[in-house]
Amino acid sequence: MLFRSPSSAPRLATLSSSLGPHGLHVLLDHPSQVHTLQAIHKLSGVPLSISIKIEMGSNRSGVLASSQLFKELIAALVPLLGDGGACKLAGLYSHAGHSYAGSDPATAISLLNDELRALLDATHILRSLAPSTPLTLSVGATPTTTAVYNLLHPSSSASATETTALTALQATIAEVKGADARIELHAGVYPLLDMQQLATHARPHSQLSTDSIALTILAEVASIYPDRGTGEALVTAGSIALGREKCKSYHGWGVVSPWGAVKGEGWIVGGVSQEHGVLKWTGEGRGDGIEVGARVRVWPNHACIAGTGFGWYLVVDGGDEVVDVWVRWRGW
Repeated sequence: MLFRSPSSAPRLATLSSSLGPHGLHVLLDHPSQVHTLQAIHKLSGVPLSISIKIEMGSNRSGVLASSQLFKELIAALVPLLGDGGACKLAGLYSHAGHSYAGSDPATAISLLNDELRALLDATHILRSLAPSTPLTLSVGATPTTTAVYNLLHPSSSASATETTALTALQATIAEVKGADARIELHAGVYPLLDMQQLATHARPHSQLSTDSIALTILAEVASIYPDRGTGEALVTAGSIALGREKCKSYHGWGVVSPWGAVKGEGWIVGGVSQEHGVLKWTGEGRGDGIEVGARVRVWPNHACIAGTGFGWYLVVDGGDEVVDVWVRWRGW
């Protein structure tokens, strides 16, 4: 959890009290956030676990390890560490969100190596400023996390670029082990996947395909427009349900799965308004066969955003029977 504002302290203190010592784990990336950390500890009386978020290319959040701010952050934390202190330093954290722009395994592997190198550099600086403790280097966005498969199961047909990237990654991992640190991979959206992640090709299509996408949005056909181009239809899922992020592998906001009333592939959500989406046919011939009242399942571009629009998920297991209902956690 990354601090968003000091006003979060009372709520986090309650959570920390319920979890016990070091049960609440928070991320810091600026010296001023240490005051919030102290406030949480004062309200709860329970020490926290912390990681420092390191900026390594995405420019979303995090502190540069080479900056003066990083040194100031460590200096502010040191008095709070140790037995009886407000917190313990668990490690360093990074997220290569820009890895979504990749299109092949070599790029994903290289960016995973970049994540580890950034945290390894920060580790060396940290060791010179604070008491030495074992650290967890937590890395990963879905493309870089899935790239580990290529390390464990190298392809016999890997390109020269991919082989070079794997060699560099192996060398970095050896350095991490030698620095009294361990590696943690956070999975990102990997448990669900989405069209955006498949487009990175961090793993071959034979290993990750639309069959691997766990989250689909169920929508109903509200109207049909057979005279528009090769066929269009209006469905009850627009930007509120699907988000507004497009995907580099096709021009649309979601792909209709071949399920129920839809046979074969070719329908995409080619346009969105707030409440509705417009299905457009991209296959051969005309897009016939969809009727008003039919239901379609849409693979979203970005499961993280699409998932926030729903209070619960209906879980199906291998078919159409609902076997469980998962209530979504709120509050972030």
